[in-house]
Amino acid sequence: MNPSDEQKGTEVPDGGGASSAATSAAASASTSATASASTSATQDPPSPPPSSRTAATEVALRSRRPGGGGNKPPAPPPGGDDGDGGDDGMLRMSFMDHLEELRSRIIKALGGIAVAFVGSIFFTKPLWNVIKEPAKEALRTLGYKPQLVAIDPMEQFNIIWFKLPVVCAIFLASPWVFYQIWAFISPGLYRRERRWAAPFVLSSAGLFIMGGCFAYFVAFRFGLTFLLGIGSGDMDVVPMITITHYFDLFVDVMLGIGVVFELPVLIFLLIVLKIVTPAFLIAHSRYAILGIFIIAAIVTLVLDQVSKLWLLYGLDIGHRGTVKVTPFFDLVLAWNIGISFGWFQNDNAAAQIALMGVKVLAVIVLAVWMTRSRTAMATVALGLIIGGAVGNGIDRFAYGAVVDFALFHLQIGGNTYNWYVFNLADVAIVAGVAALLYDSFLG
Repeated sequence: MNPSDEQKGTEVPDGGGASSAATSAAASASTSATASASTSATQDPPSPPPSSRTAATEVALRSRRPGGGGNKPPAPPPGGDDGDGGDDGMLRMSFMDHLEELRSRIIKALGGIAVAFVGSIFFTKPLWNVIKEPAKEALRTLGYKPQLVAIDPMEQFNIIWFKLPVVCAIFLASPWVFYQIWAFISPGLYRRERRWAAPFVLSSAGLFIMGGCFAYFVAFRFGLTFLLGIGSGDMDVVPMITITHYFDLFVDVMLGIGVVFELPVLIFLLIVLKIVTPAFLIAHSRYAILGIFIIAAIVTLVLDQVSKLWLLYGLDIGHRGTVKVTPFFDLVLAWNIGISFGWFQNDNAAAQIALMGVKVLAVIVLAVWMTRSRTAMATVALGLIIGGAVGNGIDRFAYGAVVDFALFHLQIGGNTYNWYVFNLADVAIVAGVAALLYDSFLG
């Protein structure tokens, strides 16, 4: 017996080729099994069962527990669930998966609109009464018969029983539609960004509905009165409005202003999707400043002209006379041939031309100043001043004088003290000057 074989506990009989071959095969298989087991143990060492933990294992486990002593556990790697550096929390989808998800969300959004459409059909009559009210009010104000006309047999059916419920359904289902939009883009966001779902849906739907309300109660009413009043009076133009043209204009204004009110949400969404960054917006802030200036000037001009048109044609303040609003505030009609608050009154033609020239020069100077403005407050202030100046300039060009209508007065001891009669353009000019002073000295 070979000594090496005796250590392995294997007996080697004497003689026989087959016996030697079998012995060699058994030894080879044993060696392969041993090597395989050794490799497996090296790659994946088995963890000891809880019952067989040694004292060293328990000490190592206690050292990893908070307050258990030993070294501190390693910090988590950057780019976790709340970071922007990794893909944690972000769902991975193929191109076809995205198309399928888009199809599903569109179908669900249209389904919500369809449900709202069915519900709106049962209220077509009161809805139509609400929609036609601005037209009736504008026609009644201008002295015309308050009615719309239909020149096509299918016109009334298409507008009242189809298009009207569709528009109503879009506003009613807007929260559901915006939720589907968010649900489509949310798989590409991090987990912390998905927490903006509720604020996004509520703010988007709220701003869209607010835009529609502003269009209905302010922009569309006063704008329609202004447009219909252009040809009235000496021009002998009698408006005859079809329900199709009226409804198309109504929808354009309502949806257009509703979409404009979504601008803050759009900017937020672009930042979340990393299409733009705050640094990019700051780097291009000059364009934003220009937009702020234009918006401030346009809003001032529109509100000023709308208020004057309503007083002249809606309230008919020229025939009605003084209208007492409160014990200290009245609406009156005063034709101002001077500047703001009735200063520098002069009805001479040369003086009026000179005054217009001064206003044009002032607007140009303020516009140049705006191009060098670096703060939002100064930009808004300049927009208010220019919008007010242009509003009063339109009055002077259209009527030969500025329309003033607001009068504050105070009665003390039997004596009445009146402030200068002014308008919204004067308020904007004064507010703009005050904002410029604040920005220059305290800003």
